[in-house]
Amino acid sequence: LGYDQASVQSRSISARSSSRVSESPDYGGWEPHKEVADSLVPTRQAEASRAIVGGTTIAENYAFVGVHHIFDQHTAAVTMVKFAHNDRSRLCCASNDGTVSICNVTSRPPSVDCILTGHKKAVTGCDWSAANDLMVTCSLDATLCLWDVGSQSCLRTVKDQMSAELLACLFQPANNNMVIAGNSRGMVQVLNVSTGIYPRGGSSKLGGRVLSLACDASGQLLWAGNDKGTIMSFMFDLETGRLSKGRRLVVGDQCVVTSISWRAWISREARDPTLLVNCANNSVCLFRVMDREGGLQLKRKLSVRHKNSRFLIRSTFCPIMSFRQGACIVTGSEDSSVYFLDIERESKAVVNKLQGHACPVLGVSFNYDESLLATSDYQGLVIIWSRERS
Repeated sequence: LGYDQASVQSRSISARSSSRVSESPDYGGWEPHKEVADSLVPTRQAEASRAIVGGTTIAENYAFVGVHHIFDQHTAAVTMVKFAHNDRSRLCCASNDGTVSICNVTSRPPSVDCILTGHKKAVTGCDWSAANDLMVTCSLDATLCLWDVGSQSCLRTVKDQMSAELLACLFQPANNNMVIAGNSRGMVQVLNVSTGIYPRGGSSKLGGRVLSLACDASGQLLWAGNDKGTIMSFMFDLETGRLSKGRRLVVGDQCVVTSISWRAWISREARDPTLLVNCANNSVCLFRVMDREGGLQLKRKLSVRHKNSRFLIRSTFCPIMSFRQGACIVTGSEDSSVYFLDIERESKAVVNKLQGHACPVLGVSFNYDESLLATSDYQGLVIIWSRERS
């Protein structure tokens, strides 16, 4: 599977223009603005792109007001929700009740397709494979499970090398035989889920409790965040699974980093690779990726109610926002609301606020065409919101 195919399969529509690391004869550095000929370049003249999203404002485009459905199959907090790649319908929900559910949100009525049982404690992370045929989950029971989505069966269970609680997991986007996991003893680890083996050189210590992970589309850059306020970048060797430490950034002293997302570019005005980060210091931050080692520079810091570190509040980029004027993200909050924020506004960044949850909102996920938004909360409720139709 080639690079372009893999990135298209495993990323939503706006990531299809994934920035490349380019080399030129006279300069061997990182060139985030340089685009190769076959990539999709956002411009102000992008008429076809504007046709996709219409000529309305960001606030009008994100007027999600209707509750499409409410799922209540879980008995404890749903800490993560994820729509399948390039899929309008299938949603995965990971819960502290020890189970993972897969829902069909567009069936009539919307339904729970299956509940995956096997973990003995809270499920802390989940991820879809590029083709959506496999799923990986991790848990406080110190195991990582690989599931066959079609047969709803567990193909493999692997114990953490240190028997430590697993807090985050991610498929390697360029090679779905590899999974990256973070544990409670500060380790970032690579696992070959086809063999159940941790490759030599595939473990590296960040420290603290590793709560969040994100990769770029090439799979060669990885970022991990912990409960001490540190984000560390790693270079990933695709052939061997070896990790090499890159750049270290301290977001804030003892500031829990609960969510990291990567995007190749976020709007016509902001064409650099970007990280979106939630921190338990009442903020959601955007960082520009500065170099081939994953160095970060703070670009924007927005206020969101998030102080209690036990609430693992997450955020997401809007899948097709890069064709509009402005750029929007969605984040959960401790105040029970869901916020749409225009990250390019100097003031009054909130463009929409959804109220329907009765406790802190933790997980957020768009389906790929932005027709539906899923949000989850600390009591286990999952709300599917529909876009306002004119």
